[in-house]
Amino acid sequence: MDNFFEARLEKVRAEMATKRLSGLIICDPQSIFYLTGVKNEPYERLYALFIAPSGRPKLFLNRLFTCTDGDFDVIWYNDTDDATKILAQNIVQTGVIGVDKIFPARFLIPLMIGVKGAKFLVGSACVDSVRACKDEKEQLLMKEASRINDICIQRAFDFIREGITEVEVADYIRACFREEGADGESFDTIVSFGANAADPHHEPDRTVLKDGDCVLIDMGCKKDGYCADMTRTAFFRSADDEAVKIHDIVRQANEKAESIIAPGVKFADIDAAARDIISAAGYGEHFTHRLGHFIGQSEHESGDVSAANQESAKEGMIFSIEPGIYLPGKFGVRIEDLVLVTANGCQRLNLVDKHYHFLGLK
Repeated sequence: MDNFFEARLEKVRAEMATKRLSGLIICDPQSIFYLTGVKNEPYERLYALFIAPSGRPKLFLNRLFTCTDGDFDVIWYNDTDDATKILAQNIVQTGVIGVDKIFPARFLIPLMIGVKGAKFLVGSACVDSVRACKDEKEQLLMKEASRINDICIQRAFDFIREGITEVEVADYIRACFREEGADGESFDTIVSFGANAADPHHEPDRTVLKDGDCVLIDMGCKKDGYCADMTRTAFFRSADDEAVKIHDIVRQANEKAESIIAPGVKFADIDAAARDIISAAGYGEHFTHRLGHFIGQSEHESGDVSAANQESAKEGMIFSIEPGIYLPGKFGVRIEDLVLVTANGCQRLNLVDKHYHFLGLK
């Protein structure tokens, strides 16, 4: 097993020890890839990694799956086998066993019946907390994904012209991702013109761009298994005074939150730094979502930046900072960066200018 897989496994075992787990069952394909380098999409079949406090992990695989070599034992089964029974026979039979939060009930309930001497509880945090702090390899991958994202949003802004539709811009961004070397989208690209931007999760449609519209683009590519995510809001040819004022408020909220990020700072305080600026300006009720989410192999990983999260930032974490103001029937503004927590602060992964600017003036 490569050194970084060994290091990740030992960190997970340290988390297991704090929770006094006698074993941990992981079925999230991304977590299994994170700990072994093996990648499969199980669909309806059982796919699990069992980790004990010591010894080699056990990977349970249907023979339809593929597997690379690693420092783990592989236990194969066929479609005609009772996969849950095989799992039950090959894990510890007593103590407390942690299970993945997405472990299907169709496997968990028979497993609990088959291993009567053990107590089961949700143990995903043992892996999620380790995945939250990206190692050097992951940081490089995510910086590269964000570099491509920066290039593509600049290309998208240059592509925008009179008469274009949201769908056309979204299609162009997808093409840019491929041309710039990405594997594809990390989520469905959001392109919103004018009043559509007041819906934070608007899906691109046939709306035609017109003078004075805001142009909100929320986009992310995926490169070598890791995701990017960013949002910028611009204006087509012109903007009214209120729109320009709100853009400045959102940008200031974004920059204020990023300025206080450092190891030991509570996520609730980071959220408040941005939210207080928006509320003081009189738009608090129009900032309708949390400030940010964690990101890595998927666009939303465990963890967030919100008033409800009293945990603190740690070096190596990567998450979004994305304040927004949404005025139904008028427009919306959101500005989003990914940030990497460093030893003394944070590093922005998105370098595209955040000030308001006007498109279509060339």
